[in-house]
Amino acid sequence: MSETNTAQTPSKTEGQAEFVIQKVYVEDTSFESPNSPVIFKEDWSPEANIDLNTESKKLDDNTHLVTLTVTVTAKSKDKTAFVAEVKQAGIFTVTGIDNEEQMGQILGAYCPSTLFPYTRETISGLVNRGGFPQLNLAPINFDALYAQDLAQAQKGDSEQIH
Repeated sequence: MSETNTAQTPSKTEGQAEFVIQKVYVEDTSFESPNSPVIFKEDWSPEANIDLNTESKKLDDNTHLVTLTVTVTAKSKDKTAFVAEVKQAGIFTVTGIDNEEQMGQILGAYCPSTLFPYTRETISGLVNRGGFPQLNLAPINFDALYAQDLAQAQKGDSEQIH
């Protein structure tokens, strides 16, 4: 007679957090060069300003839409050379996370970190196609930015209480 093992093997996701990238896509892009072609004749001494924004939206119980918006404004001698903006979006499935702090960290830092290389590549291509020298954005520490935003929000809450 054969013996049957009745103990169940736990599934690989039982009791464990799981993170799955469902889709990464460009939601919107914009490139403006308001002072071309004159800007191409001047000495190129740019100053760039980078603006970052992240948003997240719950699509269903375990699926979230995260959008990373990066805007780069380059000026040369008080003239705007270009403005490049990319809205990079991703649909992520996150399961096994019951802690709001952990979910906030995932949606506010981990997902934007996942999206940033795509955003950086798109901005680089837009700037290059706009006739400007290659722009390589430096890596960004989204964990530090998230912690900074969290601390600022907590400080704002405590100031409102007093």
